[in-house]
Amino acid sequence: MSKTYNDDDIMGKAYDSRLMKRLLKYAKPYWHYLLAAIIMMIIVTGLELLRPYLLKVTIDDYISGYKKPMYEMEIDSPYDGVVFNNKKYVRVDYFEKNNISLDKSYQLVNIIEKDNNYYIGKIDDGVENRLRLENEDYLKFREGDIKGINKISLIFLIAIVFTFLFNYLQVLLLNYTSQRIVFNIRQEIFSHIQSLSVSYFDKNPIGRLVTRVTNDTETLNEMYTSVLVNLFKDIFVIAGIVFVMLRLNWRLALLSFALMPLILVASIVFRRKIRVVYRLSRAQLAKINSTLNENITGMKVIQIFKKENKVSSQFDEINREYLQTSKKEIRLFAIFRPSIEIIRSLGIATIIYYGGGQVISNVIEFGVLYAFVDYLQRFFQPILDLTEKYNILQSAMASSERIFSILDDNTIIENPPKPVKINNFKGKIEFKNVWFAYEKDNWVLKDISFTINPGETVAFVGATGAGKSSIINLITRFYDVQKGEILIDGINIKEYDKHELRKNIGVVLQDVFLFTGTIEDNIRLNNKDISHEKIVEVAKHVNAHHFISKLPNKYQEPVMERGSTLSSGERQLLAFARTLAYDPKILILDEATSNIDTETEALIQDALGKLIKGRTTIAVAHRLSTIQHADKIIVLNKGVIREIGNHQELLAKEGIYYNLYKLQYKESLIG
Repeated sequence: MSKTYNDDDIMGKAYDSRLMKRLLKYAKPYWHYLLAAIIMMIIVTGLELLRPYLLKVTIDDYISGYKKPMYEMEIDSPYDGVVFNNKKYVRVDYFEKNNISLDKSYQLVNIIEKDNNYYIGKIDDGVENRLRLENEDYLKFREGDIKGINKISLIFLIAIVFTFLFNYLQVLLLNYTSQRIVFNIRQEIFSHIQSLSVSYFDKNPIGRLVTRVTNDTETLNEMYTSVLVNLFKDIFVIAGIVFVMLRLNWRLALLSFALMPLILVASIVFRRKIRVVYRLSRAQLAKINSTLNENITGMKVIQIFKKENKVSSQFDEINREYLQTSKKEIRLFAIFRPSIEIIRSLGIATIIYYGGGQVISNVIEFGVLYAFVDYLQRFFQPILDLTEKYNILQSAMASSERIFSILDDNTIIENPPKPVKINNFKGKIEFKNVWFAYEKDNWVLKDISFTINPGETVAFVGATGAGKSSIINLITRFYDVQKGEILIDGINIKEYDKHELRKNIGVVLQDVFLFTGTIEDNIRLNNKDISHEKIVEVAKHVNAHHFISKLPNKYQEPVMERGSTLSSGERQLLAFARTLAYDPKILILDEATSNIDTETEALIQDALGKLIKGRTTIAVAHRLSTIQHADKIIVLNKGVIREIGNHQELLAKEGIYYNLYKLQYKESLIG
């Protein structure tokens, strides 16, 4: 059975130059930091590659240096050497290193060891024809070696210290830069999401958007830190090792590189296999997350209908599928890594076999063989890293594509280039032949026209889906109309700055949303111009101070997520206080008094009376008893205005409003 993947699960191409170009734009402001990190990485790479070479020099030139041939010269010769038995002995490599050409031939001698004794003499002479060296004499010949070893040890120590220092600075700088880049991307995504119209959120699940801002940006962080700059390190290491090995001994180098086809085949096979498993793993993990989110959010329903066992078994099945995929992923790594280790060991064994024979035959020195073994071990690590970076790069490409799909979405309510300034907002609202649809040609409002004068209270009634909430959304310009126009104070609302427009419109919804913070924070809503005294004043005005003052911390009382510790009535009173604190000219009440107990409703009705005073008020209500005193009632049915008038006028018509009122009155009597 085939599986279906949504855009959360699609892996996309491992590398997309178009996406990479866009990602690099975010790194452009920090190019000097990245350049510094690359330079430090080159230095670190050079220092790390220097260490095997230093050991090679130590072994060949100093530890085994006494075995090298020497010229036996006159004591007054101008060359640096060891004076012994009225002769001066200068190593052959001294002349090679200093590029000195001798104009005459000197006697070649060397030191050999037998039975823990050292003998000096002609290269071809046996022990019996050589002069035995006393311990003090032998040490004379080794003084230069000891000094050389001390010098190499100091250089080695300095290399380690500088490797640590530059590594530390490079990691610090790279992670700082990466975090700044990801911070900017995350900030841009969130700012763009805030600028999108409400219609965008109608089509995109909130969980998916949260994933974009958190998980996907974190994937990019891995790319910037693990791939973007470290990719250079792996390339430098491979190139550096190849160069050094060729310089040391090109035959051994070519023998080492003979294993490259095996490595490439193993890497390609692994990459193809792991791509499929990795994609499936991401899909199943996304399914686990969405299932968790759905079940935890709906826990009350699950427990009410006693569906714990069924939900648990469903989750167990999804979780088990992810477990099996994870095991498969582990098995692939368990095959790939040992395979590379086997190839590496095979390469080292080949080098030892061939190079060991060369050392015994005095074709190459032992230090060269040692360096080759060390470099060959280091050679495989970047290849392993590059294979694993492939997955990070692949994931980053998929994440960036999803991020850019949000940033490229222009579902935005545009502001006019030169908005009309709002100086003295009176609050006259006019709808002129307005047609509106959330989806193409599926009209929610059809040719709607009405006028609300400043200071009037107008109520909208009608069945669910009649278009009441749509009118509110259009006045606040959460959506734009397809036909007709909406005027406030005689000016089309599209000519106002949408932010300034919304500042002058207060909306109180049935389901009041409270943010995590304090009571005071939820009334002020980050407007620092509203003082604590003003907050207390408006709370008293709308009867909210009564319950706030009984809280342990009063106005500093913490509010849990969505205000879960407060009753519906208390949340409603806080919404009134929040609205009054901003002193809007137009007030919109969307089912603001539904689902409230009788005692709290009395407080809310009193608060409403104070709140609507001097303001143009639009009320949407199912309970007709709450709107009987409205100046005008507009009855909607299937997106069309059917009746307009006050309470008594509409009852006298005995139309839709009369039937609704009679039905509710009958229900109240039965209740």
